[in-house]
Amino acid sequence: MEKIKKTPRQMADLALERLKEKSDPVRADGAQRYFKGDFKCWGLTAPQLRESASEVYELIKADWGVEEAVRFCDLLLPNPYHEAKAMGILILERFRRQFPRALFFKIRTWLDKNYLSNWAAVDVLCPNCVGALLEKYSDLLDKIRSWARSPNRWVRRASIVSFLKLAKKPAYLDAIYAMAESHFKDADDLIQKANGWLLREAGKADMERLEKFLLDKGPAIPRTTLRYAIERFDEQKRKRLLQATKAKN
Repeated sequence: MEKIKKTPRQMADLALERLKEKSDPVRADGAQRYFKGDFKCWGLTAPQLRESASEVYELIKADWGVEEAVRFCDLLLPNPYHEAKAMGILILERFRRQFPRALFFKIRTWLDKNYLSNWAAVDVLCPNCVGALLEKYSDLLDKIRSWARSPNRWVRRASIVSFLKLAKKPAYLDAIYAMAESHFKDADDLIQKANGWLLREAGKADMERLEKFLLDKGPAIPRTTLRYAIERFDEQKRKRLLQATKAKN
């Protein structure tokens, strides 16, 4: 059997071929209606996508380092199909122990170029990859604050969802609450939902702190953000928080 070559370009071509083989036009049509906009996909399920990524990783794990994985992403992220982008990201995250600090700025470039131009792609990349960088290089906690001021909605969403995996660690709660507050004036629905999601995750580490934060910030918090943030409270407390944080006329 001919040995499969393993350059990033060759593996990107192979990965695309295998993804297309598993395409499901009916599922793809439904997903594209759900995501709307310019979202394109081949209709793979999440388990199929992860299985495909595992197959590719098995072929390259003995030969590649993080440099090849980044190049693999450079080739796949510009592809308009969601599964191609996700394939690149799922391979990259396998090398997170090797992540160099410079990858943080590389990811920002990908975002600025709109290679990740929907919430699904951003949410695949950021929790594991950017989150790993924030944990490994503590000075990047200051750098990511500027992402919240970007005119690009995907950069702003990235600044939030990058903290999701870190939210269960008390050491990151100060940075998380500061990030959440910095987005309260953002009118973008996708930002407000992500912000509420992050606050809900932070509450898992300290529910009392989340409750106090919500009561302190009160009417400054968009109602969409608030509703997501309080989902883990019991019904009675949710009602009390919704009432207590209403803007006073």
